Amino acid sequence: MPDSDDNSTTDFPTPDPDLLIDFTDVTLVRDGTTLVGPITWQVELDERWVVIGPNGAGKTSLMRMAAAETHPTSGSAVLLGERLGHTDIRDLSTRIGVTSSMLAERIPDHELVTDLVISAGYSVLGRWREDYEEVDRAQAVETLESMGAEHLADRRFGTLSEGERKRVLISRALMTDPELLLLDEPAAGLDLGGREELVARLGVLAADPDAPATVLITHHVEEIPEGFTHALLLKEGGVVAQGLLEDVLTAENLTAAFSQNISLDRLDGRWFARRARRAGGHRRARA
Repeated sequence: MPDSDDNSTTDFPTPDPDLLIDFTDVTLVRDGTTLVGPITWQVELDERWVVIGPNGAGKTSLMRMAAAETHPTSGSAVLLGERLGHTDIRDLSTRIGVTSSMLAERIPDHELVTDLVISAGYSVLGRWREDYEEVDRAQAVETLESMGAEHLADRRFGTLSEGERKRVLISRALMTDPELLLLDEPAAGLDLGGREELVARLGVLAADPDAPATVLITHHVEEIPEGFTHALLLKEGGVVAQGLLEDVLTAENLTAAFSQNISLDRLDGRWFARRARRAGGHRRARA
């Protein structure tokens, strides 16, 4: 049964099939507080986006709307050609791959990694009473292999390190061959080695022309993998800048978003930021 929202009687243009995310003047309000918006944002088929900003910027709230988990209070939100409020969101569940800390917290420690990955195709979290076929298991192992996690297939989720859990959850998100991949702070809580391993794997994924359009949320520019093309910079629910990554990711824009003087450098395709030693000491990014 289609869900409904406040926009149900409004006429909107026909969705553009080339846009996987098409938000127009979208806002999200809770208890009288505007968490997001108004935001107009579009993600196309072959793009890799990073959404960056400080705590409280509205990143996770925006991600929940992009995952069809939350409907906007106002504006037009179209995902994969389907307008929220005018479609059954269950039809979108296997077309959008999602990873988040909230998802990880719901997984029982005893869950087998293989079952956890396979169950994504059944729109459930972990194995219930389903009988999985050998083709499902083969696909799960192949998906785990893409994230360097095939050796974890027979492990229990509760025995994994934080870095291993992150790679398993991304494998689960990829299991259904989604059209859109949403990664909510995938490197959070990782040590340096775990972060670098994950960022490298995501860089390989970003370079794959057959990989889904990807949106990655982070607080840190150091977590942006190579191959990402666009950025959306948020502050207090609004847009500071958006567009091509190299145009958006500047010391001036980061200074505006984080409300302190930021120096920015680029080395070997990766970005590095730190607080500038003095006002006006912004350094331009180096190629």
